[in-house]
Amino acid sequence: MIVVMKRSATEEMVQQMAQRIENMGLKAHIIVGTERTVIAAIGEKRNGEQATLESCEEVDKVVPILAPFKIASVETKPEPTVVQVRDLKIGGDSIGVIAGPCSVEGEEQILAVAQAVKQAGATGLRGGAFKPRTSPYSFQGMKEDGLKLLAAARDMTGLAIVTEVMTPHHVELVAKYADVLQIGARNMQNYHLLQAVGETRMPVLLKRGASATMDEFLLAAEYILDQGNSQVILCERGVRTFEAHTRFTLPLATVPYLHEKTHLPIIIDPSHGTGIASLVPSMCHASIAAGCDGLILEVHPDPSQALSDGAQSVTPAVFQDIMEQCRKIAEVFGRHCS
Repeated sequence: MIVVMKRSATEEMVQQMAQRIENMGLKAHIIVGTERTVIAAIGEKRNGEQATLESCEEVDKVVPILAPFKIASVETKPEPTVVQVRDLKIGGDSIGVIAGPCSVEGEEQILAVAQAVKQAGATGLRGGAFKPRTSPYSFQGMKEDGLKLLAAARDMTGLAIVTEVMTPHHVELVAKYADVLQIGARNMQNYHLLQAVGETRMPVLLKRGASATMDEFLLAAEYILDQGNSQVILCERGVRTFEAHTRFTLPLATVPYLHEKTHLPIIIDPSHGTGIASLVPSMCHASIAAGCDGLILEVHPDPSQALSDGAQSVTPAVFQDIMEQCRKIAEVFGRHCS
């Protein structure tokens, strides 16, 4: 249920109502809007609860939440959520751009990429220190040494660091170095991990699983939100279909659909979504035209020598061109891209 407080309700009244909801065996999530405050009462519905809450003087109305995902729903929070860390801003009129290599391979590589993407206008730096790979014999990442190099790149450029965390026991370590915790597609339904990153209250970038439905995607986000962490960014990175001409199929209809269903910001990963570097620029342009709130793409100084995902990585020069075109497209829709 959504308990809509009256405009005249004080902070004390809101806290008292939240406590009353908790005493009823429900979980209370306070959401402060521009016009009024609402409290999402989450849990198993019992007879009489709605009428009891509606009878309170400070309550305007109580509305059932119809969507299976409660806190992520626009029914709970009609206003779009904006996530900002350092200069990286995703949502509202801002289209945040996160760029960098698939994997941190060494100091020279990551510092060179960080400088290049910063100069081109990106405000976030991606880079894998822990790498989940299909084959156990593939490069698994530099682990904490890679995290330290990402932190050094941040110190040099000011870019916000976005990097993947793979297990609950890695959360504390990765959180020491990162600004945004990424949950990869393979871990979208790793519920213990989702709860662990939710407890950090740090921004979380959640990638859609390769075979996940929209409800499954949003319910995965709900696990993070349910821990009290409102800073969730959804990422469409393509789904697996019968088609083999690209690595995955990148459905850009995801963007307007999710904007109708959730207040959470949505970014696109055209690198994984296509797997082909030459297709990345066009899909970046199309993603912004579709209304996305951000992009995350792979940039490498020498893709042919990359230890992972070189075929889908663009060069710094191509990334510079992508940013120039994306800014022009964003301006058409009254937004800015950085």
